Amino acid sequence: MRIVDLKPADHRLIAQVAAILIDGFAHVEPHPWGDLSQAVEEVRKSFAEGRISRVAIGDDGAASGWIGGIKQYSGHAWELHPLVVRPDRQRLGIGAALVRDFEQQVIARGGATVYLGTDDDFGATSLSGIDLYPDVASHIRNVRNLRRHPFEFYQKLGYTIVGVIPDANGFGKPDIFMARRVAPKLSSR
Repeated sequence: MRIVDLKPADHRLIAQVAAILIDGFAHVEPHPWGDLSQAVEEVRKSFAEGRISRVAIGDDGAASGWIGGIKQYSGHAWELHPLVVRPDRQRLGIGAALVRDFEQQVIARGGATVYLGTDDDFGATSLSGIDLYPDVASHIRNVRNLRRHPFEFYQKLGYTIVGVIPDANGFGKPDIFMARRVAPKLSSR
């Protein structure tokens, strides 16, 4: 496997990545991209200024996964959005390799932090289906994974839950925010 920039002129890989977006988020209702044409549009947005778009290509030359990112906070922090791996290629280290590669891309651009939101609008954590107020922090401290929610994948890569937006996707459907410092901490003087 190799990880390379996804190029705007590579229509074959763009189509493959769009199909992976559709398949990889099939469990989410409503689907974030709806159909293949909307998924292609999402991929095309990743070519804009201040964006990162990287694709994992298998030995067969086909896309196995994709990661995108958006420059935020004057480039000090980058939002990881999205990460998707072809369902039949999951649990093989492709997602982790894409995240590590993305972090290196952020460092090369002068960034220090990567953050992401990982919605729970499908009842996969103990943060879903309940009223998180008034003590949101207590719920975060005691979060449990009930049905293979990806927050634990990110924790294994060194990411920390830094906050939650309760009811972001409707009552009891929070967005879980995670972050990780990727560049060396600068000493203060």
